[in-house]
Amino acid sequence: MGVTLMFMLLATVTPFIFVQLKKKTLALIQSILLAGMWIYFIQVMFIAVPAAFSITWIMLYASLIVAEVAWVMFIIKIVNTSEKFKESYSS
Repeated sequence: MGVTLMFMLLATVTPFIFVQLKKKTLALIQSILLAGMWIYFIQVMFIAVPAAFSITWIMLYASLIVAEVAWVMFIIKIVNTSEKFKESYSS
């Protein structure tokens, strides 16, 4: 459960990444998915495991997938920015 919690914490940061990437619609969608993700986590930890393919189950996995996309987009932006900075610095 520790690895899952780590990915969930990284997913919690992704709306801020989307805002920095100027993708406000994706930030809003990820924020909604985060609510379902944390509700699912609380249900699993303290109540009972919800059924597979329930709304919160789908929100958990959709949130993790969208978070992965956000981190890849962020890394690509950082790499492209550093290359532009190197070019402007060397010339």
